[in-house]
Amino acid sequence: MNQPQKTTFEFKRIGASLGAEVGGIDLAQPLDDAAIEELRVAHAEHEVLIFRDQDITTEQQKAFGRRFGKLTVHPFAPSDEEAPELIVFDNDADNPPWGTDIWHSDETFRAEPPMGTMLRALIVPEVGGDTMFTSMSAAFEGLSERMQSFVSGLEAVHDFKPFRQLFSDDAEGRRSLRDFEERYPPSTHPVVRLHPVSGKKVLFVNPQFTVAIKGMGESESRSLLDQIFRQAVVPEYQIRHQWRPHTLVFWDNRAVQHYAIHDFYPQRRKMERITMKGDRPTGVAAALGGASVKSQKSNRGAGDKAQYSAHKPIDVKESETA
Repeated sequence: MNQPQKTTFEFKRIGASLGAEVGGIDLAQPLDDAAIEELRVAHAEHEVLIFRDQDITTEQQKAFGRRFGKLTVHPFAPSDEEAPELIVFDNDADNPPWGTDIWHSDETFRAEPPMGTMLRALIVPEVGGDTMFTSMSAAFEGLSERMQSFVSGLEAVHDFKPFRQLFSDDAEGRRSLRDFEERYPPSTHPVVRLHPVSGKKVLFVNPQFTVAIKGMGESESRSLLDQIFRQAVVPEYQIRHQWRPHTLVFWDNRAVQHYAIHDFYPQRRKMERITMKGDRPTGVAAALGGASVKSQKSNRGAGDKAQYSAHKPIDVKESETA
């Protein structure tokens, strides 16, 4: 049996606001607890960790992910039938990509959204297919102090709205939709969450799943959300990741949003993804025991028939997750 690695990793920062490439590591080999803790801290600090040249198996990827938390099952994504915690994105001319070309954090419609996501490249197109990441802690810091104070006391409602179109409009489809609505009712999260590891304040709303600001009228809510959503598209808060085979990216779903660029179609792109269970987001005011929020600004700058790329509702109970 291989002995756990005891090594000092190298972290090469690749963006001003987020992202680091990790050197001096072989994910095919087991890691000791100290190494995992070092990666856990770096994950919160850099928000996106990139591991190049990692020729590992699916089982090794899942084993690595489990060191950071329990693996969860996405209720709608194209999963492996024998291992529902594994999401397989295998897109080509016959199976176009769907649903990920929008800024989002994964599964914020859950009461406890994932802590992190690991995505590994198996087959990449010659051109295109990059993934963009944006730091929502930097996005918060880019707001004026007055706006920071205002949004820090708000809550937002999250819903699995993009996946509702996966259900047919017949009696069976409506029954199935009602069942999923009972399992995953709309969740309310703070607009600004306090990161449980880094202590950073993070804007925690996204255009894919956030539907309203609690306690506001529709027009007020939409206007404010649109303004906050625009913080994600500021280039200074972003990195653009170019995939190569055997690359694994581990991003902090509590602190970043991502956008999968669909410019590679009809070339083939195959990826495998797992997510780790997270906690219930805590708002800034709640974390401070109701004390007033103090700004911590930095100097950062500011076809006829729909196809769903094998996405479908998955009838897997939470008790069956890995």
